[in-house]
Amino acid sequence: MFTFTVTYSILILTVLISISAFNSPRIMDDLIFWPPAINIRHQYYRFFTCGLIHADFLHLAFNMITLFFFGRALEVYYAGQLGLQSYWYPTLYVSAVIVANIPSYLKRRDDYNYRSLGASGGVCAILFAVILLRPWEKLYLYGIPMPSIVYAALFMVYSIYMSKRGGDNVNHDAHLWGAMYGILFTIALRPEVISTFVNEMQHPHF
Repeated sequence: MFTFTVTYSILILTVLISISAFNSPRIMDDLIFWPPAINIRHQYYRFFTCGLIHADFLHLAFNMITLFFFGRALEVYYAGQLGLQSYWYPTLYVSAVIVANIPSYLKRRDDYNYRSLGASGGVCAILFAVILLRPWEKLYLYGIPMPSIVYAALFMVYSIYMSKRGGDNVNHDAHLWGAMYGILFTIALRPEVISTFVNEMQHPHF
């Protein structure tokens, strides 16, 4: 039976707005993360609205597929395994998108040439919160099976490399900050997940 979850709501909203922005430079310009617009014009909404638009269909598909699988899993983990109220999951996602952009804003607030977009901060927060709870969960990267903890390591290396390379309007720094935020947010809600993670790491299974 289909259940209309928070994950589906975020996914549908993001897809609709992203596709609209693909066809409208005005929408793209109004929502994109542009630090000078925040610093000078006080358009603070850009900290979040940049998470509703993407560079292209591939960028959108990658984020939404990741959100589809891991978002639903985290909703279940939060409500079941951790016994959290339903509002904590969307709170994590929204706040992660915002928080993940803050370091870039502090570094680029006067850079008129810098723009970035994408839901990666929120998606990475969800992804790494799941990895914290299930480090040996089997994932598939281009059809290759691997433990989620290995995927996390590869993802971090890739994000660091792409952050240094730049040039694609994707805020790869937000990937890293979002990932760390997802882990810390979950630990703050339920500190006992640290001991669970340590125990899981001591008993690898794949």
